[in-house]
Amino acid sequence: MTITKILEQKKTLFSFEVFPPKHQASFENVISAAKELCSLKPDFMSITYGAGGTSRENTVEIASKILSFGTQAIAHLTCIGNSTDEIKAVISRMKSSGIENVLALRGDIPQELSGTKATAGNLQHASDLARLLKAEGFCVGGACYPEGHPESLNRQDDIEQLKHKIDAGVDFLTTQMFFDNNMLYSYLYQLQSKGIRVPVFAGIMPITNSSQVAKMVKLSSAYIPAKLLSICDRFSESPDAMRQAGIAYATDQIIDLISNGIRGIHIYTMNKPSVARDIFHNVNNILEAING
Repeated sequence: MTITKILEQKKTLFSFEVFPPKHQASFENVISAAKELCSLKPDFMSITYGAGGTSRENTVEIASKILSFGTQAIAHLTCIGNSTDEIKAVISRMKSSGIENVLALRGDIPQELSGTKATAGNLQHASDLARLLKAEGFCVGGACYPEGHPESLNRQDDIEQLKHKIDAGVDFLTTQMFFDNNMLYSYLYQLQSKGIRVPVFAGIMPITNSSQVAKMVKLSSAYIPAKLLSICDRFSESPDAMRQAGIAYATDQIIDLISNGIRGIHIYTMNKPSVARDIFHNVNNILEAING
């Protein structure tokens, strides 16, 4: 089933993200984590697309496994480092595996390559990939950045680039992680003012280890509210307390988002089923009440 079909049936979707292992020896561990996450009955699960090699090849296989567990899957696909023929080969594998949903991404450009060398063929942007995927019959998702894409000149430029993806056929958007809901609400208002009205899923990253904060800021340039900084400072030396506080913070975010009509909650699980499970158990009755 496509994500758009699920959106027709529910007011608020709940989903998880997993990533392929860096080393093949860990493949079964990822499958085990995915199976445990599927037992929570999310509306779908997404699988990231590695930068190359085994990690990249495993994306389709993990998505296929998730489908066999009875959960819808959305596989990520990037332009970076792939020729058009290579991308078409992956698309063929996705189709033969029964995958109906794909998240179209440009991908991060490796430091050793310039933008022109990192891409090949005619697929230079996520919008190019989205157009190809729509032509192949997929339900297509896209990424968006409530605090602006790091490479954008400004917020206006960022939204203009996003419009290109929507015009190319993107059916829904998933946000980069954020830790202040007001950032998202302001962003959604700006999107609507520019005529962008596709469903937006809020990407939530539970901070269960204080060392994650520095990594998140480096990866996404996300604004860290004083409340979250205080939590990390207070419980940095108490792992169990930090985990509980981080889950509580993410839960508060999610309850507020659901209360304000956000169409989907997408948890970046970091392949940790126990964290996802605890958050889900905190909000499952709320989701049932919203979705009837």
